[in-house]
This record gives sequence, structure tokens and C-alpha cells, in this order.
Amino acid sequence: MYTVLVLDDSISMRNIIKDIINQLDEFEVVDTASDAFDAREKIKLLEPDLVTVDINLPKMNGVVFLRNLMRLHPMPAIVISGEAVRGSDIFEDGAIGFVSKPEIGKSLVEFSSKINETLLSLTFLLSKYTLKKPKPIKPITEQIKKVDLSEGLLERKVHPDEVYSSNPALIGGNKIIGIGSSTGGIDSLLTVFKELPSGLPPIVITQHIPYGFSSSFAQRLNDNSAVIVTEVEKETILEIGHAYLAPGNMHLEVIKNGSHYLGRLLDIGKVSRHKPSVDIMFRSINNSAGASAMAIIMTGMGDDGTIAMLELYKNNAYTVAQNEESCVVFGMPAQAIKAGAIKEICHLNEIARYIINYSKNMRK
Repeated sequence: MYTVLVLDDSISMRNIIKDIINQLDEFEVVDTASDAFDAREKIKLLEPDLVTVDINLPKMNGVVFLRNLMRLHPMPAIVISGEAVRGSDIFEDGAIGFVSKPEIGKSLVEFSSKINETLLSLTFLLSKYTLKKPKPIKPITEQIKKVDLSEGLLERKVHPDEVYSSNPALIGGNKIIGIGSSTGGIDSLLTVFKELPSGLPPIVITQHIPYGFSSSFAQRLNDNSAVIVTEVEKETILEIGHAYLAPGNMHLEVIKNGSHYLGRLLDIGKVSRHKPSVDIMFRSINNSAGASAMAIIMTGMGDDGTIAMLELYKNNAYTVAQNEESCVVFGMPAQAIKAGAIKEICHLNEIARYIINYSKNMRK
């Protein structure tokens, strides 16, 4: 069953949409929200599989909310609003479906049918999105009743040592670049990749992103860069001039194989509260490349990547953090800096130059 959050400023419309969706065996409305800020908090809490979005909302309109959602927490969203918005850019802004609201006084039969048709047509995409999607820490009914978020909803943080051994490479190999990012990382990575030339050492990327969206994001990076970008689907030789993105439901590790590196997927639990985890990827880079590697920690909430970044730093790898000014959320870089794991701090707009200089042996 797919879980849904309904966002609409009208309580009567929220109830109508909720009742229609709950009639479908495949879907369940877990909660409703009256404005974008209410929706944001409930998405964080409930992790629904789908959100329905009205355009005419108080405080923040639905288009702005949709854009922010796709930038900061990409997930399936359909717009349920007035017919006038159909010609807008809602699909370019990330919506995967549109249903027009009925005019006042009109029958709800056609409206109900259209919602059912739209949702059922999206089950294949939703099945990809929810495949191995992390389950809520507590049953949804308990989460809805929970008001105090200070305890009880946080899952236990798994240290990398529990699932992935640290065996730092004592002898470096060929150059390789690792990038870790989370909240705000989608736009930030696009900014970096637009400035990168071809012919760079292989780049591996862990961006915290839901499964089902990582493939399209890899394609978007590829379309906006001279670097060839793909999502890792199986064990892959990491080639010069290519970049490799971890899928949204698997860890990406780098292993050394003779004179080159392989990218390999690991289907284990969350590490540092994430899957994929930057700590897993960075530790594997340290195990394989050691001092030959460059590791970059970019915008994001939390501290994923800090543990392995410090290991890379101690092994004399080239470690770089995005500065506070250019971060959407100065969390992951701040924690790595605080841990003493960073050699250089730079603005988002300088990261591409740092990568290029590293590839040319101009920085170390």
C-alpha cells in the first residue's frame, strides 16, 4: 500500500480528496496539511510515498512548494488544483500528474474517477520509488499521534565500523574523486558539473536522494556536463571522464582491481542514518586509493561522511568542504570541519576549479 499526504488549504477539499483516495485498496492517506510549512513537517515525520499539492495555498503557493520539494526532498507529487494551472510549468517543476478540481456545484463523480485513474497509472513509478525505501521507525498511526519529536522517532545511528571495515590503503593508486551531499545537493552538484571538462579522473557521488529519482538525476547531470554521468546499476569499471551516482536505495563502494577501480553496490542497512551513505563511499575510497584520492563534502543536513572524511584526511588524501555561505544547509561540511577532517574550504562556485587543479597535480 502506498501512503499519501494531501496538501490543500480547504478543509472540505482535503476531506473529499482523502475519502476518494482511501477508497483505493492500493493507497492510504496518512495525513493532510493546510499549508506548505505544515506539509513540510509532516513529510519529514511520515515519509509518505506521494504528496498531492494544491496550487492556491496560503503562506507559500504550491508551485514554490513543489520546486522546493524537488530541490530539497525529491519525491512523487501530483497537482490537484484549478484548470488554469494546467498550462503552467508544474511538470517541469517536478509534478508527475495533474487533476483538475471540479467547478462549484459540479458532480464529484468525474473528479473521483480522474484521481483514481491518475493514481493507478502511477503505481509502477511508485513501486520503483518505494522499493527498499526505508520504513518509518514506528507505525504510521503512532507517528501521527506523536507530538513531541525530541525522542522516540530517531532511529539508532549505525557507525560504519559495525558493517564496513576500515583498511586504509598504505600505497596510493590512480586519482579518484568522491563527492558527498544531501539537502541542497541536487542544484549544487549541477552547478559544479556544468563547469567540469572531460578527461577528469573518475568521480563517484553519493547524494541522499529517494530511489526512483536517482536515475533521472544522473541523466540530468549528464545532460548538463562534459562529464559522462550514469547511475551505478551493477559492478562497473570506473573510467576517466566518467562520473557515477549511487542509486537511492544502495550504498556505493569503490574497490581497487589491478590498475583501476571498480564501483560496486552494497545492499546493507542504513549507515550514519543514510542509504546510500557518504561514510561508506568515502571509507571505501580510503581503503582503495588512500592518499591518491580527493574527497569533497557538500551541502547537507547531519554528519554523514565525517567519520570517513577524517580517515581520508589522516591518510593524507585531499579533503575539501563547501563553505557556509554557499551551502543550503551547513551541516555535513560543518561537522567535517569541526572534526578537523578538512584541508581546504571553498565556495560552491570554486569546487569545479579545485577538482580541475587536483586532476592536474596543482593541488595536494
